[in-house]
Amino acid sequence: MKLTFLGATHEVTGSCTMLECCGSVGLVDCGMEQGKDCFENQSLPVSPAGLDFVLLTHAHIDHSGLLPLLTKNGFRGRIYATEETTNLCGIMLKDCAHIQEQDALWKTRKNARAGLPPEEPLYSVADADTCLKRFRPCRMEEKIPIAEGIAVRFVNAGHLLGSASIEVFLTEGEQSRKVVFSGDLGNKDLPILRGKDYIREADYVMIESTYGDRLHTPCPDPTAFLARCIRETLEAGGNLIIPAFAVGRTQEMLYLIREVKEQRLVPENFPVYVDSPLAIEATGVFLQCGAECLDEETKAMIRRGVNPLMFPGLHLAVSSDESKAINMDPTPKVIISASGMCEAGRIRHHLKHNLWRENCMVLFVGYQAEGTLGRSLLDGGIRTVKLFNEEVAVNAKIRSMPGKSGHADQAGLLDWLEHFETKPRRVFVNHGEDSVVTFFAGLIHEKLGIQTTAPYSGTVFNLASGKFEYEPEGVPVVKAVEKPSTARKNSLYEKLLTALGRLSVIVKNMKGRTNKDVGRLTDQINQLCDKWQ
Repeated sequence: MKLTFLGATHEVTGSCTMLECCGSVGLVDCGMEQGKDCFENQSLPVSPAGLDFVLLTHAHIDHSGLLPLLTKNGFRGRIYATEETTNLCGIMLKDCAHIQEQDALWKTRKNARAGLPPEEPLYSVADADTCLKRFRPCRMEEKIPIAEGIAVRFVNAGHLLGSASIEVFLTEGEQSRKVVFSGDLGNKDLPILRGKDYIREADYVMIESTYGDRLHTPCPDPTAFLARCIRETLEAGGNLIIPAFAVGRTQEMLYLIREVKEQRLVPENFPVYVDSPLAIEATGVFLQCGAECLDEETKAMIRRGVNPLMFPGLHLAVSSDESKAINMDPTPKVIISASGMCEAGRIRHHLKHNLWRENCMVLFVGYQAEGTLGRSLLDGGIRTVKLFNEEVAVNAKIRSMPGKSGHADQAGLLDWLEHFETKPRRVFVNHGEDSVVTFFAGLIHEKLGIQTTAPYSGTVFNLASGKFEYEPEGVPVVKAVEKPSTARKNSLYEKLLTALGRLSVIVKNMKGRTNKDVGRLTDQINQLCDKWQ
């Protein structure tokens, strides 16, 4: 009966935790890292073929994005998720796979000119299709046995359509434990979706901490704020560019823009473009979801026959030609495009065409992870950015919508914890930047009097004994010095440095440990040295 913390430890993305009980082994989330990689993550301690199940909190790629790689490498168990998460993953994982294929194709052409071998995608669309066959949709609040001694229940987390906190009930021999994984917890007063539900009891809790060190700036009227940004930009003759996550934030923006138009807060019937095939498909999933997912205002709107996400002047760009035509049209407009952190996708094309224009505005409406282009623009102080091998001046106005986040802030996170009627034995804090998880763990202990830990990747906790079996220190990512002359040796050199760094940490913490990890890493180092020759 153990937890092994693997991903989103002292980082915001790449969520992944391993759970063991009664001989079964599974994962809670299997996410892709996005933005700056600050700490080395331990690799999965077992073969993917040795995993029995995956529990998925929600569809965002930083929680689900490596599932196709898992099945590609041999995983044949079930993936348990809510019905809405299953539907969203049906489009999001294939979209992510398509991006992997396109990136690999581009790098292969580049490698060919340099005499280097072709690049393989992390996984293909076919791999994503295979992965989707492993999903087992679950209804909210339904308690489901998934293996001997293990049952789960999904509870609405209010972060995204279908997002859930997961209650895991474990029984092994005479010992029983309940572990709750918060997933990403929703902000209050989000449009469309109903707010998060509370859980009353647990032995152990793992909670996210994206905004664990701050409160959201109040935005009493987000519709009026958005209307001011639109008016200011259109009157200047520019375009309002909104980088938005294709699933969740795009639909919220459409909801608010419909209100702007309905209330005539902007006189002109301005055009609005959604330039993201994924966002367009996801909007369809939102419109088809069950009423139990929606807030009362949205349900009342639908009962009146009003489509909450559609309005006059809305244009959907699916093809690349339709996307390119947006910036050929001089008409001032609103452009919503992904990715929300400006790391990939069509938004980068719109930044290239508009970021240098003083009459344009870029409006951020969601979290920007450390190391992303979106974070750099939002923090300010940069005069140019490189987009498609071209230096583009940053002359457009850069703004952020106050309070517009899908994540609960510090007060919301503490409020969720305070609803546990009996204090958990321990709270584990993850899914936050390095300084944030440490701060928030201390705050929980101070405010609520609960034993709290912010584990690094590789930490092993025994749920039966209530003790840590292994507590490594964090291993910062080290960039390799460019000593070898080929791309292959660069890669080997970087892996060798990483392995040596991990080994040094394990040796430093050897007291009371076994030699298993040392032996495994020593073998890895020897293999890398052999390949180096």
